Amino acid sequence: MRIAIVEDEQIHTEYLEKCLGEWSGERGIPVRIRSFLSAESFLFFWEENRDFDILFVDIQMKTMNGMEMAEKIRRKDGNIAIVFTTGVADYMAKGYEVEAMHYLLKPVDREKIHGCMDKLVSRRREELFVTVHGREEVMKLPVEQVTYVEARGHGCVAEIYTRTGETLQLEVTESITVLEKLLLPIGFIRCHRSYLCRTGSIHQIGRTEITLDNGSVIPVSRRLYGEVNQAFIRHFQRSGKDMG
Repeated sequence: MRIAIVEDEQIHTEYLEKCLGEWSGERGIPVRIRSFLSAESFLFFWEENRDFDILFVDIQMKTMNGMEMAEKIRRKDGNIAIVFTTGVADYMAKGYEVEAMHYLLKPVDREKIHGCMDKLVSRRREELFVTVHGREEVMKLPVEQVTYVEARGHGCVAEIYTRTGETLQLEVTESITVLEKLLLPIGFIRCHRSYLCRTGSIHQIGRTEITLDNGSVIPVSRRLYGEVNQAFIRHFQRSGKDMG
């Protein structure tokens, strides 16, 4: 995940970098952070490198303020998530005009930063597709509907649980090692040498098998049980879902 911080006070920049680094370590989601000391320096860079997923921006800066900068960005980019950080609440109404995802009052709480990132990841995951190859065509798998991936032969089978309640199995030519690299950063975990599963689709985990929300049952190896169980606990503590 690519993050930009636009903040003219170094102490606040360092605090955000620390909190985001901790979030990345706890969630197992890699982040790339780039910090800027002014709106002008960010815009100069952004005009040639529009590859950020989320922008943390201070509103009260010395020359161009964060709100003006956000308005310029929104004219050209409707996808980047904008999070305002500021010491005053006066700009909250204008924040909605640029479709800000969040508005954090300083001093910013670590848990609020983490919650903001969790919300973004959840939103992006719902919109996320992974491009894979079928026997005769290129396919886009909707990540939020994939329950597990099983290595089979020279490729894999991905189980899709659709929003209408149907369970489909799609054959793909990618190996499980290739799919692991694609899916681990976005909420999947290796539970067996032949299986990956989406943490959010786990209903119950036992010593030898995992039951998924749609009723499918897949194996979990003894070697990976501890790691899978911890990922399962972390996910459901964050989501507030019943683990029973």
